[in-house]
Amino acid sequence: MQFSDSHAHVYSEQFKPDQDDMLQRAFEAGVDTIFMPNIDHTSIDAMLEVEAKYPNHCFAQMGLHPCHVTRQFEKELYEVETWLNQRPFAAVGECGIDLYWDKTMLAEQQEALRIQVALAKKHNLPLVLHTREAFREAADIIAAAQDGTLRGVFHCFSGTKAEAEEVIRLGFKLGIGGVATFKNGGLDKVLPGLGLEHLLLETDAPYLAPMPHRGKRNEPAYIPLVAYRVAEIMSLTGTEVAQATTRNTLELFGEGQRVR
Repeated sequence: MQFSDSHAHVYSEQFKPDQDDMLQRAFEAGVDTIFMPNIDHTSIDAMLEVEAKYPNHCFAQMGLHPCHVTRQFEKELYEVETWLNQRPFAAVGECGIDLYWDKTMLAEQQEALRIQVALAKKHNLPLVLHTREAFREAADIIAAAQDGTLRGVFHCFSGTKAEAEEVIRLGFKLGIGGVATFKNGGLDKVLPGLGLEHLLLETDAPYLAPMPHRGKRNEPAYIPLVAYRVAEIMSLTGTEVAQATTRNTLELFGEGQRVR
């Protein structure tokens, strides 16, 4: 079976000691394509180096992570826009709103998201949305901007059935990761009844490792663990989940880009 990891920071410092071995484990596990969301200006070089080394497997995305939005966020977004004007990327992201750690930058995060939504429209690219403890705030911005051209994924989705249905109405996908394997993750009550056409699989590596690796470093080779748990929850086969989610990921991020 072939899988796609729609969200993995494989350029992270946490992978520096064994990056090549980690990626080889992913390929051997059938994870053929890995999409890399950017964080801020400090992560760009490392991300592009991985893409250059594995051009048929690892694909860069360009954006500013909400946890890295400061009062000087315009400077970061200028660099994002400069890169988007220079070469192809698979998406605008990782962008969004995060109110888990700090609520004092909400206004700046909202404005940074609106700007990146505009960049996605300008470059006809999907959005990769981070919405931790901020689903309502992020969804409202997407709803206000949705003119039929916006598309993307609510990454690391762990919300309610109603929120999942709202994401689908907005024309976006649900990024499903390790939380699906957690005993009290809640997705066992959300995924049944949803169509596979709305789902992407992700690791968010090196974070949020699925069971039985919870609490340890995550990596793309664990995508099959997520796929099989999703299949179990939805009363489907692993093959059905692998095929549909891989197709969804490549269709979302591959259109007009360099993904085969």
